[in-house]
Amino acid sequence: MTDQGMLACGCPSKYPSWNHEDVDIGAWLVHEQKAPMFLHMPIGYEAWLDRQHKDIKRLELNEKWPGFCLTRSALFRGKILCPLQEEHSLARNTYRLSNPYYLRVQVFNGDIGGIKDTVRSMQSSLLDEAKLPKELYLSYLTCPQCQGERGGNKIMLLRHWVESPKLKERLKKQKKT
Repeated sequence: MTDQGMLACGCPSKYPSWNHEDVDIGAWLVHEQKAPMFLHMPIGYEAWLDRQHKDIKRLELNEKWPGFCLTRSALFRGKILCPLQEEHSLARNTYRLSNPYYLRVQVFNGDIGGIKDTVRSMQSSLLDEAKLPKELYLSYLTCPQCQGERGGNKIMLLRHWVESPKLKERLKKQKKT
């Protein structure tokens, strides 16, 4: 492990045990790092992670779980969010998440190419509960260097969702018929 509490490869040594849960991380302070993408594929992902960790250290802030971050891909510009321990900070690239900020969490064991079915089932279950799926975040818990010692390739899927009164009403109507 490094002095930051993460493994030497950069993976988190500890991460939240939120598997198969809905959690509210509303009003948490996070550090945001923009990351270039090409058709949802990160460009130089490890370099941007390293830059974020160095920025956080330079700003004298502390990661809640060193090495644990939430990555949101996009067509050309994604972002990496890192939860912080601090309650307040005026530093650049830090802000509070909206309150509430619900996440449905599931740990996926396997390669990134196989997450499609898990994401679909997660989305389906949210819709069945009248919860509208929003952004999808990924948190890579293992890398090719450490996956052998840590039980294989693990990716935490975090789906942001909001309650939807319209969807709830539609589901009530469907149940009546």
